[in-house]
Amino acid sequence: MLASMTGFGAASTCENGYVISTEIKAVNNRFLKTSIRLPDGFAALESKIEERLRTKLARGSVNFSLRLEKEAAENEIGLNSDALKRYLSEAKRFAVENPELASVDNLGSLVDYLRLPGVVQDASRADKTRLPEQLWEAIARAVDAALEQMQAMREAEGASMKRDLAGNLGELRKLIGEVEALAPTVVENYRRRLTERVAKALADEGATLNPSDLIREIAVYTDRVDISEEIVRFYSHLKQFEETMENEATCGKKLDFITQEMFRETNTIGSKANSPDVLARVVEMKSGIERIREMVQNVE
Repeated sequence: MLASMTGFGAASTCENGYVISTEIKAVNNRFLKTSIRLPDGFAALESKIEERLRTKLARGSVNFSLRLEKEAAENEIGLNSDALKRYLSEAKRFAVENPELASVDNLGSLVDYLRLPGVVQDASRADKTRLPEQLWEAIARAVDAALEQMQAMREAEGASMKRDLAGNLGELRKLIGEVEALAPTVVENYRRRLTERVAKALADEGATLNPSDLIREIAVYTDRVDISEEIVRFYSHLKQFEETMENEATCGKKLDFITQEMFRETNTIGSKANSPDVLARVVEMKSGIERIREMVQNVE
């Protein structure tokens, strides 16, 4: 199935009192390039997350972010009474021992002491080192859910692109059919023009021309302007493009290559076929191929 490289996905879940939020954004790129942003202390999970992304994505510039928020819970904040008493005792002792200090009797409010290190303890911070390991399964589920959402968006856009590409391919098939029909007239028109010019020149000079010489010249010209091989290859490229688009999952690079080959054949047809009618179709074909090329740049 054809898929775009552009997409967005987000998912959230809860585990061990944490709200885990993941977000994935992707745009087109020739290769797969990942950028992963994680909270402090979660760097060890980067390789695991990248591996998970690479199992689902083949191309694109992908930005992933993980955000954690602690849910409110009771009994997580505790007061270290012993530490508070020691701070107060030391402050009073210092005031007694240093009466000469003008402001020593101002020992501060209780709130000031609560801000001192070790007085108020957050139980949720007790074992931060094991948190990535404890939350990994939930994070992995959130990553997969965000990937699934983004893939659905990429596939929906890919279906729209496929319809548009099919329309452009149909137009190219019509134009190459017209070129194929015009190809025999190129030689016939040249034969007629050459015969008329030679006949006029011979009449003016009173000379004669061996018909075999005229036939030889026409044969050389026919070989030079023959575009039948290019037409056959162009039809083959159209068929390859359609089959690849229909049957291969990550086909962006291959479609890009086929598009380049179609452009190459079109250029050759334009340079070989000395016909204004053929050249007019070639201009339209190049325009259609360019539209396809721009779209293929965003196919995974």
